[in-house]
Parts: sequence; C-alpha cells; structure tokens
Amino acid sequence: MQLNIAIYTLTSELHDEKAVGSVTEEFLGSLHISYDFKGGDYSDYGTHALDLIYVRTGGTEGIFKRLLPDLLAKSSRPFYLLTSGKSNSLAASMEILSFLRQEGYQGEIIHGSAEYISKRISLLEKASEARNLLNGCRLGIIGSPSDWLISSHADKEKVKERLGIDLLDIPMQELLDEIKRTPLEEPQEQAPTEAIKAALPGANQIYQALKTVVERHALQGFTLRCFDLLTAVRNTGCLALAKFNAEGMIAGCEGDVPAMLSMKMAQAAMGVSGFQANPASIDPETGEMLFAHCTIPFNMVERYEYDTHFESGIGVGIRGYMKEGPVTIFKVSGNLSRSFIEEGELVRNQSKPDLCRTQQVIRLADPSKTSYFLTEPIGNHHIILPGHHKALLEQLVKIIYFSAAEFQKSN
Repeated sequence: MQLNIAIYTLTSELHDEKAVGSVTEEFLGSLHISYDFKGGDYSDYGTHALDLIYVRTGGTEGIFKRLLPDLLAKSSRPFYLLTSGKSNSLAASMEILSFLRQEGYQGEIIHGSAEYISKRISLLEKASEARNLLNGCRLGIIGSPSDWLISSHADKEKVKERLGIDLLDIPMQELLDEIKRTPLEEPQEQAPTEAIKAALPGANQIYQALKTVVERHALQGFTLRCFDLLTAVRNTGCLALAKFNAEGMIAGCEGDVPAMLSMKMAQAAMGVSGFQANPASIDPETGEMLFAHCTIPFNMVERYEYDTHFESGIGVGIRGYMKEGPVTIFKVSGNLSRSFIEEGELVRNQSKPDLCRTQQVIRLADPSKTSYFLTEPIGNHHIILPGHHKALLEQLVKIIYFSAAEFQKSN
C-alpha cells in the first residue's frame, strides 16, 4: 500500500554511505512519521500526497540541478527540502533553494527540532491531500450569479489550472423544469407555524429536484441562484442547501462562485463546507463582527429552528446555533489571486428579527484585520468554519498559488 509521504535522498559521493545511513536512520526515526523511503530513486516522484527531498549532505547542489528537469516534468508542486543539518546539509539546502527561487520556482527548507519538523510535515501532508481532493471535481453554477454580485464571478481557466476543478454552467430553467416534474410529499420535519408547515413540501421538492440535477451532471458541489426561486415557485432553497452541505455536497447561495470555491477548499481540508454569510455590522475598534445568512449546514450547528426567509418573508429559512468558540473566516477570489484567512471567536449566536435568520457575532483575534472588510474585501460573502485552521488554509492556498509551474514572486 502506498503511503502519503515519500522521502527521496540527495547524497554526495564523497560521504561514507554507512555513516550517512546511520544518521539517516536516527534522524528519520526521531520524526515518528510513516513514509515510503525511496532513496535516490526518483522514478515515482510526484505521485504521493507529499514528496520530501532529504538533503543528507553537502555537495549535493549539482546533483539536484541535474535532477531538476526530470522533477519538473513529474510534478508542478513546490519543492520541500528536508534536512537534519548534519554534514553541511543545511548549507546545501539553502544553496538549492536559492537556485530554485532564482529560476522562478517555489520551495521550503524543513529544518528544526524533531517536534517542529514532524508538525510541519503533518501540516504539509494535510494541505497536499486537500489539494489532491480538489483535482477533477465538477462544480455547478445553477443559474448565473445573482445580479447584485458584480464581483463574485470566477476565471474558469484559472480555476481549472490551479485547482483542477471544472465549473459547469447549468441553466436555471433546467432546475425549474425538474421542480415541476418532482412530486410534492408530506414533510418529515416538524413545523413551528402554519406558514412553515405549508412551505415545507415545496422546500423539500426543491431539494429532490436539485438531487436529480446534481446526479445528472455528476457534480461534487454547486452554487444556486436561489432568489429566482422566490418568484418562480414562491419558495426558497435554504432547506435544500442546509441538507446538501450536511451530506457532504457543498451547496452555496446566490450563485456566488468564489464563495463556492472557498467552501470546496475548506471541505477538502477540514471535511466541513462552512457557513456562507455576509457581514451585517463591523466594530473596527473591538474586532467584533456580525455575520448572517438564511441557511447553514445542519452538521455545523448544535440546534436549529425553521423560520421564513428574511428578505421575502416566505418559504423556509434556517436559524442555526453553532457552538461558541474558535472559528476561522475564509475567502478566495474568483481568479485565485487573493485570499483572506483570519481566526477569531464565535462569542454568541443571536436571533434578531430584522436580519437573515442565522446570526453569528464573531470577534477577530486581531481587530486591525477588520480593515480588510472596509478597504479591500473579496466580495461580501465569506465562509465561517468551526475551529482555528489558519495555518492549514494558508498552506493550501500557498500550494495553489505557488505551484512550481507558475511561481508568482512575492516579498
């Protein structure tokens, strides 16, 4: 069985293999990780979630330079140079990384205590696995982005190139036709009011129709121009989206493509779609923000209630109560050139009548980061994730932005 981590070696011919082998065994054993040890055989380089080049000695710079064309042909990911520091290996790693940067490629030297190296490798493995999960996904845009989302489109070529995701345009009429063909059934849910009771069959009809469309196009996620349903069928997609996300199928609102991509990236990394919401108010001095929307994945909340959709007052909306505690706010742009990743705390859920039904008050760890929302936001929707995941998401974004095939120089 192939393991997720492979370790390849660079060793100078001037060094005694027995002595180097002893250091190798001791060093790698101290990391307490599972790996395939490949030695100097690079034939399957690029086929694991994470490929590490263990620079065992100095004098290996020329060997790496000769290997580079073949490595580039096998993989477009950043180069990770593992080193113990013994036998001038750190110096050689620095020379190799400097050469890579001059040539326009991205890399990193993994060096430090055994505990640090182990944690760093674990993070890189998780990010690389998440990147691999994105490759080959098909995400649907059911209806175009809502008219007010003037900045929330996506560059399909960039998305395919960097994420390996295909974006499919699906006409809204296809869903509307499917809704007409889908029979109404008695709901299993308990309704708090007669209005919700009357709306639940239609809300579930939308869910069933969406399932048919998803299966027809072999989708792994979608975003829905949901406000069209208000006028077309006098109901909402909020219940359907809450169900799909809880079932592992990312489902976004309002045809917001960057939000959908952010949700898919988050799901690949953490296994949860996230809560797509927009800020309703911001306190730049305290870092406290209020996020709200009318649906949230059922598997993200401790409890939930049914209400009407806020803006229209019809259909079924979801008021979810997520566990208070650490959260991460995440968003990527439609051309994948920018991202926002910050950690904070969910300090309370609230249920005011004059806002979208699910409402979360979040305090950013660094209040100064609220300036992003007021000076350079990536659209209005952002993704709220339970837990602190900044390091993992930053590494995933880095892998995507800085592939060896297309390195963008940055300071």
